[in-house]
Amino acid sequence: MDFAFIKFIHLLGVILFLGNITVSAVWKNLADKTRNPAIIAFSCRLIKITDLIFTAGGVALIAIGGIGMYHIARIDLAARFNLQSGIFLFILAAVIWFLGLIPLQRRMAKIARNACDHNQTDLPETYYRAARLWNFLGMLAVIFPFITLWLMLNP
Repeated sequence: MDFAFIKFIHLLGVILFLGNITVSAVWKNLADKTRNPAIIAFSCRLIKITDLIFTAGGVALIAIGGIGMYHIARIDLAARFNLQSGIFLFILAAVIWFLGLIPLQRRMAKIARNACDHNQTDLPETYYRAARLWNFLGMLAVIFPFITLWLMLNP
């Protein structure tokens, strides 16, 4: 494989991943500000779909490209603190996503969908508590990959 092609795959993954995690946070917060269960349920459903396509797809491309560049360029990870730190932060963001954000998204989607099914005009406080925690964890899960990007670009 050509290094430039593998780097393109890696960067495409970065663009898809960072773009989606940023836009998802914006969508979710704008939907929550409406306090409308139907809009919030719609937003939660779309975030689950776009996370599967763009976030997970971006992660796969990042991993394929990163591993490919590591092998093609014979990168010495032991000598590259920036790469070690970036990989660590990326993995930490993934742990936050899997253990915190995804379960919270599922819970919030279920609460919003249930409110819609019962024609409720307000969501219970449990939704907003989960949303506040999602915002906090989401902030970390967005900041860490952006720090990773900076570390990867600055040897």
